Amino acid sequence: MNAAELYARLEKDFILPGMTDEWARYMQPIADFLTDNYKERSMGLVCDNAAEIDRVYTAVFPSRPVMQSLIDSDVRNALLFVHHPSIWDIRNAPAVWQVMDREQLGRFRERNISIYNLHVPLDNFSEYSTSASLARLLDITDLTPFYEYFGGVAAVFGKTEYSTIHELRDRFAAEMGHETSLYRYGSEAITGNRVAVVAGGGNIPDLLAEIADAGVNVLVTGITVNRGAAEQSHDFAREKGINIMGGTHYTTEKPACVAMCAYFKKLGLPAGFIEGVPVLEDL
Repeated sequence: MNAAELYARLEKDFILPGMTDEWARYMQPIADFLTDNYKERSMGLVCDNAAEIDRVYTAVFPSRPVMQSLIDSDVRNALLFVHHPSIWDIRNAPAVWQVMDREQLGRFRERNISIYNLHVPLDNFSEYSTSASLARLLDITDLTPFYEYFGGVAAVFGKTEYSTIHELRDRFAAEMGHETSLYRYGSEAITGNRVAVVAGGGNIPDLLAEIADAGVNVLVTGITVNRGAAEQSHDFAREKGINIMGGTHYTTEKPACVAMCAYFKKLGLPAGFIEGVPVLEDL
């Protein structure tokens, strides 16, 4: 598929007027690899290396193992689609974001592998969005978007078949495939069988305030560790009786990146998801 046509289609389908982001300001060490448009908007085409795209690979983060897997497989004329253009690791706090490796970026350029990033646009409520994809994985239905986020709407309320937080957590842990967290600040019963779902980093005070105002007492999210700036969120959740479940940044955003493979296949492009590694310290 012609690369320019693919980028235009992604732009049309996901990027709305008024959306903003700020990744490029933190990516100065690799600025010479970035497109001018990305330097201005921090969304869309990150690295323009291919005229034709024969296959798409999706990933949550462009980690060294993810990028190396394409290099080792001698992939060429391809697109790496990522939710984040940098690599998250809370163990490196306060420098929790690391830029892509320069040597690997050079190899991508040689092999005609472009990189495309949708962060805010993929968080925005849609068929493929991060929170909606996570909710669907848990069979949460009747989704209603809420929480304005950099020009999009990033969170969802929905209805669960489970009546207690422990039943929901068991399902959550089974789908995540690893340890999850539960901060028990409210009733064991799920009020009205309604929950809030925010993939990634939804444990923040203003979002919790919207959850409290809606009378919901369960938040399913990714990063839940109770330290530093997050202590304020936990204090608020404790005060309002909101139970918080966490499944890591990576694993809660993975369903959307898997779902994007179906999007690309609808365009006639073979697509596959590249697995990463969850950071359990997020919990």
